[in-house]
Amino acid sequence: MTNKLNLPDCPVETTLTLIGDKWKVLILRDLRNGTKRFGELKKTVTGISQKMLTSNLRGMEESGLLTRKVYPEVPPRVEYSLTELGQSMYPILDALAQWGTEYKNRDL
Repeated sequence: MTNKLNLPDCPVETTLTLIGDKWKVLILRDLRNGTKRFGELKKTVTGISQKMLTSNLRGMEESGLLTRKVYPEVPPRVEYSLTELGQSMYPILDALAQWGTEYKNRDL
């Protein structure tokens, strides 16, 4: 989990430290619909490399936003799910979606 002593004083900056890149937000978006396997996330998070997906999933697991469950099968099956903390970000995702929709509908 992210060390709270190393987090910024500003709450907005703290949030951005945890989900401040597009990949993490898109992973949250896709896990909002339920548990997914690595391959499923690789397909739905368009443009992400396997290395970047692995790195982001590990970081989000360390931060307590998601859980990783490994099944003792051959080949191993790994599933990712949002934790309660990760689910608490739904209002942020909703606000981002609403703002994006309104922006796209604007006459520029």
